[in-house]
Amino acid sequence: MSLQTRFMLHVIVLLTVLVLLIFFVIELRERDAIFEEQKSKGVLIAKNIAQLNLQPLIQWDEEGIQRNIEEQVNGEVVYVIFYNRFNNLFVATPFIRDYEENYRYGRLGEDADRETFLFEKKDLLDRDTGQILRVLEIEVPIFAGDSPSRWGSIMIGLSLEEMRAEIRQTRFWLVVIHGIGLLVGIGGAILLARRIANPLKRLAEGTEKISKGDFYHKIPITSQDEIGNLAQSFNEMSHQLLLTRERMEEAHRKLIQAEKLASIGRLAAGIAHEIRNPLTSVKLNIQKLLQSNRLDKIEEEHLGLSQKGITQMEKFVKELLSFTRDSELNLEQFSIEQIVDEAVKMMADSLELKKVTLEKNIEEGLPQVLVDGDKLRQVFLNILRNAYEAVEEGGKINLSLSYFQEDSIGKIRILISDNGSGIPAHDREVIFELFYTTKSSGIGLGLANARKIIEEHKGSIKVRDKEGEGTSFEIIIPSEEEK
Repeated sequence: MSLQTRFMLHVIVLLTVLVLLIFFVIELRERDAIFEEQKSKGVLIAKNIAQLNLQPLIQWDEEGIQRNIEEQVNGEVVYVIFYNRFNNLFVATPFIRDYEENYRYGRLGEDADRETFLFEKKDLLDRDTGQILRVLEIEVPIFAGDSPSRWGSIMIGLSLEEMRAEIRQTRFWLVVIHGIGLLVGIGGAILLARRIANPLKRLAEGTEKISKGDFYHKIPITSQDEIGNLAQSFNEMSHQLLLTRERMEEAHRKLIQAEKLASIGRLAAGIAHEIRNPLTSVKLNIQKLLQSNRLDKIEEEHLGLSQKGITQMEKFVKELLSFTRDSELNLEQFSIEQIVDEAVKMMADSLELKKVTLEKNIEEGLPQVLVDGDKLRQVFLNILRNAYEAVEEGGKINLSLSYFQEDSIGKIRILISDNGSGIPAHDREVIFELFYTTKSSGIGLGLANARKIIEEHKGSIKVRDKEGEGTSFEIIIPSEEEK
């Protein structure tokens, strides 16, 4: 038996029991309410008959009372009895003759006041028809005006047939209403069972897909209840598994990168040994030749170009060695704003020469960070130089610093944006790779070295841009150590 079928059967049984219980409780309350209504109605009828016969009672007009009460007897009022002030039977309708022994005395005590009423249910045999009459006997005291003394009492037998008919009608409508409610409840149970079972089926299907490695599979959240929370937890689990796989892939990438760096390190050491020293000799010889007065203008230009080429080669060797070496960070408490300002000052002359506007938006109260100030300054300077080279004359660079929290860890976000031509989509994924460059004179170490420094600070760097609308580099630096 499926979960959906079992759920439906359990709900139907519970609904049936609940409906029956409600039915009996409501019927009982309705019967009590109808009975109380009959009692109030009987008291009013008794008082009304007593009021109509008050004057004859005071005058002891037995015949006048007899005529009046015989007119009051109908299908609703079965009999009427008047008792005198001594609780003795005074006048009664003919129906009581067969039960005179039982109604010879009234039941009200001497201390009965205006609010004292007696009620009793009885089953009496109507000797004329042979039927059992169900009546409610109501005895009410009779007072004349403001007199404190009771002049007597009146007892009436009120037929309960009308009340029983009303109870039967009430029971009928209760059965109809509860039957409809039961049908609606069963329909709702079926819908609810489907509502619960279908998401569970989707969860089972999703589990199967995840077991096959499809961590991108998401279960649609169609409600905000426990089922919705379960689907959301499932999606979060698949997301965490996806992140775990991505972290493993990233770790694998870093392992490959580390192996690559080790190879490059050995290569760099060989380059430093085999090339750097000869380059230094060549550079010194060119400098001596340039200091000579025997060279013409063309020879000086050629030697100057050679000197620039050698300088470029030295820079390449230096950056390569810097990238491949595992240097320790010189950590100190710094204001991130101060480090950024120092990088901006180093670019000030170039920005002014090209008429580039630099706008800063720095959040107040930024906390200090434990970083290597020199290396971070190198990162900011590198990215600012890239932005400077990307914009046209009169271009614009935006620099913003802000604080936020992620996973209860305080972090600082640095955004450096420009309005240049942007980076082509196919280049955005590889711009941080070693030796990748789009510049004719670049060597592809600047951004790779920047990422290395930021990751050494347990931060992150990424590019966010739209081609043709400029480039934005986002750098995240933790402002406190993760616990």
